[in-house]
Amino acid sequence: MVHGEHNRSRNNGGFALIILGALLLIISPQIQSEMPNLALMGYIGGMIIGGIGFYLKFFRDRIKQK
Repeated sequence: MVHGEHNRSRNNGGFALIILGALLLIISPQIQSEMPNLALMGYIGGMIIGGIGFYLKFFRDRIKQK
């Protein structure tokens, strides 16, 4: 099929990972007073998960095209 690549779904979950990372970054300050270790893990996890989602959403396809 000529337009097979055009019709293919590009839904790879990157946007969901960005949202999940943002939610972790929003929730972490609220639990910092009760559980500081969990809040630190929330900050780090939110940045890592959001970064992976950002890469999947915006950069992965551009790198493959070159």
